[in-house]
Amino acid sequence: MSAPSAPSAPAESAAAESELLAPAAGQRPLGQTPSQSRFQVDLVAEAAGTTEDKSPSSDASSAATSSDKATPGGQSAEPAAGEEEAKGRFRVVNFADPSGASNAGSPEAAPADGHQNGDTVMSETSLHSSTGGQHHYHYDTQTNTYYLRTFGHNTIDAVPNIDFYRQTAAPLGEKLIRPTLSELHDELDKEPFEDGFANGDELTPAEEAAAKEAAESKGVVKFGWIKGVLVRCMLNIWGVMLFIRMSWIVGQAGIGLACLIVAMATVVTTITGLSTSAIATNGFVRGGGAYYLISRSLGPEFGGSIGLIFAFANAVAVAMYVVGFAETVVELLADADALMTDNVNDIRIIGTITIILLLGISVAGMEWEAKAQIFLLVVLITAIFNYFIGSFISMKSKESYGFYGYDATIMWENMSPDFRDGETFFSVFAIFFPAATGILAGANISGDLADPQLAIPRGTLLAILITGIVYLGVAVSTGSCLVRDASGNGNDTLTSQFQANCTEASCKFGYDFSSCVNDKDGCRYGLHNDFQAMSMASAFGPIITAGIFSATLSSALASLVSAPKVFQALCKDNIYPGLGIFAKGYGKNNEPLRGYILTFCIALAFILIAQLNAIAPIISNFFLASYALINFSVFHASLANSPGWRPSFKYYNMWVSLAGAILCCVVMFVINWWAALLTNVIVMGLYIYVSYKKPDVNWGSSTQALTYHQALTHTLYLSGVEDHIKNFRPQCLVMTGYPNSRPALLDLVHSFTKNVGLMICGHIRTGYRRPNFKDLATEQSRYQRWLMKNQTKGFYTPVFAEDMRQGTQYLLQAAGLGRLKPNTLVLGFKNDWRDGDMMNVETYISMIHDAFDFQFGSVILRLQEGLDVSHIQGQDELLSSQEKSSGMKDVIVSIDTSKDSDADSSKQSSKATSLQNSPAIQKDDDDDGKAPTQPLLKKDKRSPTVPLNVSDQRLLEASQQFQKKQGKGTVDVWWLFDDGGLTLLIPYLLTNKKRWKDCKIRVFIGGKINRIDHDRRAMATLLSKFRIDFSDITVLGDINTKPKKEHTAAFEEMIEPYRLKEDDMEQEAAEELKNNEPWRITDNELELYRTKTNRQIRLNELLKEHSSTAALIVMSLPLARKGAVSSALYMAWLEVLSKDLPPMLLVRGNHQSVLTFYS
Repeated sequence: MSAPSAPSAPAESAAAESELLAPAAGQRPLGQTPSQSRFQVDLVAEAAGTTEDKSPSSDASSAATSSDKATPGGQSAEPAAGEEEAKGRFRVVNFADPSGASNAGSPEAAPADGHQNGDTVMSETSLHSSTGGQHHYHYDTQTNTYYLRTFGHNTIDAVPNIDFYRQTAAPLGEKLIRPTLSELHDELDKEPFEDGFANGDELTPAEEAAAKEAAESKGVVKFGWIKGVLVRCMLNIWGVMLFIRMSWIVGQAGIGLACLIVAMATVVTTITGLSTSAIATNGFVRGGGAYYLISRSLGPEFGGSIGLIFAFANAVAVAMYVVGFAETVVELLADADALMTDNVNDIRIIGTITIILLLGISVAGMEWEAKAQIFLLVVLITAIFNYFIGSFISMKSKESYGFYGYDATIMWENMSPDFRDGETFFSVFAIFFPAATGILAGANISGDLADPQLAIPRGTLLAILITGIVYLGVAVSTGSCLVRDASGNGNDTLTSQFQANCTEASCKFGYDFSSCVNDKDGCRYGLHNDFQAMSMASAFGPIITAGIFSATLSSALASLVSAPKVFQALCKDNIYPGLGIFAKGYGKNNEPLRGYILTFCIALAFILIAQLNAIAPIISNFFLASYALINFSVFHASLANSPGWRPSFKYYNMWVSLAGAILCCVVMFVINWWAALLTNVIVMGLYIYVSYKKPDVNWGSSTQALTYHQALTHTLYLSGVEDHIKNFRPQCLVMTGYPNSRPALLDLVHSFTKNVGLMICGHIRTGYRRPNFKDLATEQSRYQRWLMKNQTKGFYTPVFAEDMRQGTQYLLQAAGLGRLKPNTLVLGFKNDWRDGDMMNVETYISMIHDAFDFQFGSVILRLQEGLDVSHIQGQDELLSSQEKSSGMKDVIVSIDTSKDSDADSSKQSSKATSLQNSPAIQKDDDDDGKAPTQPLLKKDKRSPTVPLNVSDQRLLEASQQFQKKQGKGTVDVWWLFDDGGLTLLIPYLLTNKKRWKDCKIRVFIGGKINRIDHDRRAMATLLSKFRIDFSDITVLGDINTKPKKEHTAAFEEMIEPYRLKEDDMEQEAAEELKNNEPWRITDNELELYRTKTNRQIRLNELLKEHSSTAALIVMSLPLARKGAVSSALYMAWLEVLSKDLPPMLLVRGNHQSVLTFYS
């Protein structure tokens, strides 16, 4: 097993060769030549030494690394023979030394943390590098002797590894990137793909910053669950209430209700603790505490609003605790007659000095702060034990103050409530509940915990348990040994004549305090009257005072640390613009010094006000709002049933969490109803603001998961419901090509489908190149984002196909989901049909026939200027207008003389084709979400641009006409044939929109000259039954009048090149020509449809006469019988019908009713 002491000659030569071929540490290996594939793997002999050692373990021993000798930063020393390296992307092992030279086979060389698998030794240390996982080197298997090995085979297929699943180069390890599917599956002669992250793994700026900090931070102080969570939570929960209010609560509510109050508060905090544990164990937790947990669960809207008020509440809580401390000190000074000025100013002076000292401890670092917390906890626990010990020591001197030691009579008397001074159960509960808060003290410093997933559940829940037991113990103890009223006067003893009438518990011990009870000033001592009753009952009173100091200072210190940490996490995510300056951290622990200063200023301002009675209930409500949302987060995530919701902490229930959220909201109103209302208003205000700003983050929140779940559920439900005429919606498949190629078509269809029906932008990709399906998927997501940024409510669906017709058939059959499927095909008119290959016209007309075959309606939009602006705009306009990074140069507008066909939604100019594979197109920019919608054509101020010719200028203006508000024009509806009502429904929907609401609908119908009035009245009745407003109805009695001769002649001249003229040739030749060119018009066909041809020409004359000034013409699309009318003749009909007119929509429904007048 061990390597030979003296390497053989072949081994020496192999080692030497290895040293020549292996790059020095820190250098980039030689890249591949263009002719070589990055992933070509050759089976080569492992040097000459393969015959020397054929044992099964030889490869394993030779592959052992020297990573155990690596530097702490993870950079290995000079790689020797047999050393492994991980250069960012793949695990690369040098197998050039099979004999085990360089002590590779010695036991000392085996890595301590490595795990051996076959002939590949994986070492945790070797996977770390100082590059942060961002540099990916290319290895070539021909020029460098690097072999990628899995299970002993030459392959780049990787085994499961935790480093593939990391989001950043976090403290736990470096992010590695597994081989992509394309790298494993594509042919070897293809170009290697650019390195990139897998779907959903793109780093946000905040995550990149975290990665950088993680890579740079060394020697960071991290806390375990006791020091980091348990101690903090216990100190924060055990507040001043324990020593100065608990006895009063027992006096008011009695032992029974006091225990109920403690139990209710503990139930709320326990449920919240369980919910916190569930969220904290559902993935890696970074700094930010409650904000991080809520924002990553419910999204930035709730997280951002809660994060801000939670940080503010913690900052003001510092002031509240410091003032509590200062008040206690001032009381002591007053007792000693040592006041400096007066009560209020003394509180301000002592509070200011105290908070400056606390700030010094916090700024000194988390380690010092943790030490201070441990010291304060020791003092606090000593004070608690001091009270319990004292409660067992009954002293004669304390009896007049109402303390008699444990007694059943006292306990029974104090068992029932005795509310005084207008107090009620809920008012007493409102006073106690703030004492139960503070359970998030540990979670708030989640970034400073060694293992937040373990520490937060264990520390938080144990702290709730311990503090709850202590609160219950104090409630029972004080109620069992202290009476409610005592005078403090030792002379108030019971005389023998009144002993029979005395029923108080104190009577048993010979005291009668009825004199002070009946006095107008009342008694000064006892549970009801003396806030320092526990101090009096304790073994040594000053220790209780020290405990009060400890409780206030520890809570103040915890809040002073929590507020900046939460605020820093909030600022790093850049949810609120302008707060980024507080995101910067200093030192090895990334301390938020600027946040400390801000917290200090806020706390100092409230200390100087010294009027915290009004602000205290708002703070409690802010904390409760956070608790409510944490509980709701767990319920929401469970309800969404996302596969990503799988917390390792299993002791939670979605309904219990919902009950916890409701309880928190109820408690908010119980404590203070106006503060609860104010809290809700602030939260909703911040929520609306963040929703409006739409921060560019994607945290995979449960809101997204629930949206998907609801969409899926409703889609399935909808599929089980039969369609009804009243619910018909035009669901349009719009053949736009790239969505920004035909803006007029997109804008017009979006005008009548927005918030009404479905719009799918279909794009058929054809071409001579092999289809690149990866590019198709990339473009799909890119252009979908483009639609969203332009506030266009639609979907972009590209397909690869042999030709346009096949692609359209694919889309007609497969686009949509369930009931959310298109029912109307929308095309742009083919303006250039006479200029190109007539087979394109055959394809175009076949698309319309296919739509009717699939029972679709058909709509064709014609603008005289055309629709396709891609030759002006260029496909790079997408990047220039929406996704341009700061480093990318502005795109220069250029003109492509080979203008694309308006009808062809897939053909691209050569420029556009070349751009498809450019790195700029493939680069996925992180900043695309923040770019505002830009104008259609963007000119570079620094670079000269090609001036647009007149026709292109007109085309550009026409393409934008539907983006503007339409004036007081008309929408002329030429409803010549009943297609089910789609021809009428579309203009109605259009004129309901804001841009078109000033336009009036005019209806034109065909009729007989002698029945014009009758037909007008019949149509008016029908429209009124449909509840469609109209301004005028015109009955055209002269549709069948022959058109003008010059117009007929112009038509004949137009179709002349496309006629078959079979009468002038042999029958066989004519048939052959017709088979080869099926679009040709036969003489028989022309004669057969002469009347229909004349009607189209005549309708154009009437359109020019009546509708030349309309904002939009909507007209029944003429039908051509499939197989009987050639595509050239049909195209000629459409051409002559819509020539020289305003924007025209030719509409033909599928002859199923889409309008009804029944309710």
